[in-house]
Amino acid sequence: MDFGVPLERHRTEHRVGLTPRGVRVLVEMGHRVFVETGAGETARFPDAAYRDAGAEVAFRREEIYRRCEVVAGVSAPTMEEIALTNEGQILMAFWHLAVQPKGLVAEMNQRRLTAIGYEIIEEDKGHRPVLTSMSELAGQMAIHIAANLLQREQGGRGILLGACPGIPPATVLILGAGTVGTMAAETAVGSGAHVIVLDRDVEKLRRLNQEYGGRIVTAVADRANVARFVQFSDVVIGAVLVHDVAHAPYLVTKEMVASMRAGSVILDLSIDQGGCVETSRPTTIDHPVFVFADVVHYCVPNMTADIPRTASKALTHAASIYLEGIARHGVEQAVRNLPALAEGVGMYKGSVTDETIAALFGLEHRPLASLLGGEGKS
Repeated sequence: MDFGVPLERHRTEHRVGLTPRGVRVLVEMGHRVFVETGAGETARFPDAAYRDAGAEVAFRREEIYRRCEVVAGVSAPTMEEIALTNEGQILMAFWHLAVQPKGLVAEMNQRRLTAIGYEIIEEDKGHRPVLTSMSELAGQMAIHIAANLLQREQGGRGILLGACPGIPPATVLILGAGTVGTMAAETAVGSGAHVIVLDRDVEKLRRLNQEYGGRIVTAVADRANVARFVQFSDVVIGAVLVHDVAHAPYLVTKEMVASMRAGSVILDLSIDQGGCVETSRPTTIDHPVFVFADVVHYCVPNMTADIPRTASKALTHAASIYLEGIARHGVEQAVRNLPALAEGVGMYKGSVTDETIAALFGLEHRPLASLLGGEGKS
């Protein structure tokens, strides 16, 4: 089987779909891997490292999309890249299909492509292993970014995130106690901040309370609590992930944002699902912030692209089991063998397997099980 690793075309996407180590594993299994020249350059993986791992370096992106049966990327392909694909090709990436252009999804449908979204590969009990690998990094990054944005020259309140003798620390409010929220809370506590975590799942709050021995304040994320805590928080981190919806719910309204003190900071880490703060809009790594109502907003969907070497290694580690499953058995048998991989299939040979996505784009919904003629995602 031929695997392809493209150079990411998005301006601030510095990650790469496979590291040389991941390439070597596939090559040692007897497969060919084609890596577009420069694909790993911004993550400090030069072409020479891929050659040493056994890859063939391709000098045109057409070689990746026309030759390879499986393309392992990071961000969703562009319309220009979709135009280069062959019928039945398998494209693996963080698709976030709900926010893709309608024309792109329609073209994928016409070309009978298979789209596997890393962000929706899901094991039992809702665990999403590939997404978790990025979420762990994003949670840690959020606190470092918040500390920087609180500085006066960045538009912040001019305060230190952590404690200083005789001076109270900054208050960090985290909305959501999932992977991102937990990692952000852990990092914030380590920085000496006053940390509050809200979530609707009391079991998650109980776990945090037990683990940190009361060093984190927890409360149920109802509207009244969100409004009350937002007012006096120096940093608000939105870390809400809601499965099976096209858009995250707005937990923080425009009025709540207006109630915050000038120079406070919001990091909406739910922005790739539409955002959980009403005033949020997507920003980019090179222009990461904007100010609304004197509050600094950071809303970068692919924030871990700014630590591409670490992020690319984490992605390769998390995705390898699924790539290797496809390499061993082909995609049809792999999704039978790996139920988590089946959950990641948003489109199979042009048919939309997710009911919410199908309704959003006005396309026919066909469960994966019906397309496989046996067990699969329903």
